[in-house]
Amino acid sequence: MSVQSPVLADTLDEAQVDALHGRILTVDAHIDVRDGFNTLGNDATLETEGQFDLPKLRRGGLKLAVVALYADGVPNTAEGRAIARAQIDGKFDGISRLVAAHPDKLTFVRNSSEIAQAVAEGKQAILLSYVNAVAFGSDITQIDRFYEKGVRVLGLVHIGNNSFAASSRPNVSFGDDPDATGGLTELGRQAITRMNELGIVPDVTQLSPRGVAEVLAVSKSPVVASHSGVRGRVDSPRNLSNAELRAIADKGGVAHIVAFTSYLRDRDGSQKAFQEDVFAPFGLTPGKENPRAVLSSEDFARFQAGYRKFSHRRFEFASLIDWLDAVDYAVRVAGIDHVGLSSDFNNGGGVRGYAHVGEAKNVTQELLRRGYSEDQIEKLWGGNFLRVLTENEQRRGGK
Repeated sequence: MSVQSPVLADTLDEAQVDALHGRILTVDAHIDVRDGFNTLGNDATLETEGQFDLPKLRRGGLKLAVVALYADGVPNTAEGRAIARAQIDGKFDGISRLVAAHPDKLTFVRNSSEIAQAVAEGKQAILLSYVNAVAFGSDITQIDRFYEKGVRVLGLVHIGNNSFAASSRPNVSFGDDPDATGGLTELGRQAITRMNELGIVPDVTQLSPRGVAEVLAVSKSPVVASHSGVRGRVDSPRNLSNAELRAIADKGGVAHIVAFTSYLRDRDGSQKAFQEDVFAPFGLTPGKENPRAVLSSEDFARFQAGYRKFSHRRFEFASLIDWLDAVDYAVRVAGIDHVGLSSDFNNGGGVRGYAHVGEAKNVTQELLRRGYSEDQIEKLWGGNFLRVLTENEQRRGGK
């Protein structure tokens, strides 16, 4: 039986689930490349401790993984930018090695027609996205550079502000003003325009509310939130308000609801455990001090190991039910054509029942159990994302 999670009590006919899951385009709109991924080399046929690897990908039948070249939250300084660039380059190298080692099973895709071809050939497709333009410094030509590498979805910020935009989570240890209400800078507005010209989908995840509004005002093409929660259920600055969900929909875009426990359940215990297990052993507080700056190299390595260990078990604090309850909420607010799915695997994402890509079929089963039609399930799983990607392609060059 494909369903392993105890949260799915009333199961459907397995053949029905298998058939539907096999027919539709399944897309996880945001998966991170974990640190150390480039050390896999060509020996990627064995399962890893991560939530995303080739055996799990094949077992789960996920047809398209939008894989993020993601830089940690680092200060917008010369040192921080160098660290971010090294992370990005390492992650690009790692995912490139994996794809190159298995051309019969994996392929990079850059547009909607290549996605269709990959599906027809029975291959798992990898589309690159990018998160956190801090690594760009103030060099807008880096957008073109990463477009050439295959990036087709781009978010300007993560934790902390940078030269392009303000984050929904300004970081005091980086020198950010926590009370500021910034949005896009002039450089950020130019970046959105350049994305439109290239056909890159702007990603509003992690932006401040003003930043979200300004991206929607500047962009000539529909946008996505690749991995966001809903503020109507959990009042986190990282989540989208009802007004933001509707505004993204009005622009023709899609809000992908993330399977990340902290953004799905109030007082779920994960934040307390995160503080106690990861930060407290070093006398630190999340968001107050910058561990990289205040810890010795040895202690920072221990801190990172603890962070990874906790990240691998964060899924325990919420279930597939909690996640899809948030998806239901977003559908009621924004409409079925403007909601999608994402996990944030390898960076703290995942829930019981969708703890790694190998459990993707559980999602289809639970959506069926909730009464969604095949057409609606395909929209949530991948159809809405594909529509936005295609519209950005078609409007490339300002059309």
